[in-house]
Amino acid sequence: MKNKKIIYTNNIQKKYLSSKFNNKFKKKYSLILKDITKNLDEPKDTLHSLSQEFKFNFKIKDIYKFKRFKTVAIIGMGGSILGSEALYYFLKDKIKKNFLFFDDINEYKLNKLKTENNLKKILFIVISKSGNTIETLSNLLALKIVKKNSKNIIVISEKFDNPLYLLSQKMKLHHIEHKNYIGGRYSVLSETGMVPAYLMGLNIQRLRKNLLIHFKSKNKKFLKDSSIKLTNLLQNNRFKNLIFFNYVSKLDKFLYWSQQLIAESLGKKGKGFFPSIGKAPRDHHSLLQLYLDGPKDKIFYIFSEDINNDKKIKLRNLDKRVNFLSNKSLNQIKDAQKNAFVKALKKKNIPYREFRIRDFSENTLGELFSYFMLETVIVGKLSNINPFNQPAIEEVKINTKKLLV
Repeated sequence: MKNKKIIYTNNIQKKYLSSKFNNKFKKKYSLILKDITKNLDEPKDTLHSLSQEFKFNFKIKDIYKFKRFKTVAIIGMGGSILGSEALYYFLKDKIKKNFLFFDDINEYKLNKLKTENNLKKILFIVISKSGNTIETLSNLLALKIVKKNSKNIIVISEKFDNPLYLLSQKMKLHHIEHKNYIGGRYSVLSETGMVPAYLMGLNIQRLRKNLLIHFKSKNKKFLKDSSIKLTNLLQNNRFKNLIFFNYVSKLDKFLYWSQQLIAESLGKKGKGFFPSIGKAPRDHHSLLQLYLDGPKDKIFYIFSEDINNDKKIKLRNLDKRVNFLSNKSLNQIKDAQKNAFVKALKKKNIPYREFRIRDFSENTLGELFSYFMLETVIVGKLSNINPFNQPAIEEVKINTKKLLV
């Protein structure tokens, strides 16, 4: 445990689990994990980015020239940008550059960028797997930055007949191919996330070091136990809401990435968890009453940290009623609040899981990314759900385009 970067804990009560489902899923799990392990090293497999055999569609020497930019703007939607945001905010203490993220249609934000900055001094990374994403194309065109041989634009998209790729070829922009077999929400460890990570000054090798740790010893056992229990809960349809209750501010953006991953991958066939993000301890004073005394239809994912902080609160000549805060760090106070919440969950038999972060490094975040991807895929397959497609989203995309043509 001493060298563990993340401590994983499950507290999902047996009374909520069907033994019939458990026995069925245990047999199926072995076949699924065997299939995943067998295909992991195969190019064309969605999870291939977790493999040590994975090869990038870019060379460091070709993007090294872009490191001179001190400000970088990333334009994308969903999985094309959420992973980079998670990287940036989790490891911001190591990053010396300013990164901006455009993941919506926001005229005010675009105009502010144009009026307050020399756009020639900003590197723009434009990402869309399909090359057809309406919001991404709209933001790029609204900025009016595309000129022939522009030296401050990187385009990442599939290499086929799509608007973004064709624009990059016509205007001779730096293009990096997005692998067509990796969907956006599974792409953070491929070109989509690793190009921005390199330009942030992060160590890509360290990000990828712990990706297979979940196939080993106790980690392997936890992955199996968790996947089977979550599938059980998904099938009985009692716990419909998944609350990310977050005491670690550096993980805020990672949780938005996780939200998309779980919602898009498992929200099918009338099933799915509704993932929402709670900020703790702030939400102790707004939503906690509902969480603990409202409908029992929620499972909690608690994110906490195990970091020493020597900065203590020092009190002198103040009201003795606040003396209990003396010589306590802010982390100690947050930890006490978290432990009080956990105690209440146990008392009320509310299921929860805890992810306790003990190290803020590339290794840790890579491990988190890979764990959530693997677990989500396995739960989908155990539930006879395709975790890789998104048919309902495609329908709305098609309808939007029809209304604009």
